[in-house]
Amino acid sequence: MITHQMKLAAEPFEKIAHGHKVIESRLFDEKRQKINIGDHIEFSSNDDLAKKIVVRVKALYQYGSFDDLFSDFPPEYFGGVSKKELGEKIHNIYTSEEEQQYGVVGIKIKLL
Repeated sequence: MITHQMKLAAEPFEKIAHGHKVIESRLFDEKRQKINIGDHIEFSSNDDLAKKIVVRVKALYQYGSFDDLFSDFPPEYFGGVSKKELGEKIHNIYTSEEEQQYGVVGIKIKLL
């Protein structure tokens, strides 16, 4: 088991901390390809890097696009209210080119 380090904006950080977000969506880049089921992820809040939460990886869902990932699960799993909102937020972070290059991963998590 490995503990991976990741940063999160304040809003998704708080949603995970309070159990309102159970799938974290990321590019399936080199860093995320090293994550395995059973590993831990230590999330740090971008607003206060000393603020941390630890989760266990329960499942990994690989997709070609965020839209496909968001279509297979309720938006609440990602801490959102609609698939449209989720798509808009994620595309403010990642470009379509990055999405096509790496694909995406949904990381199902459980707060420890």
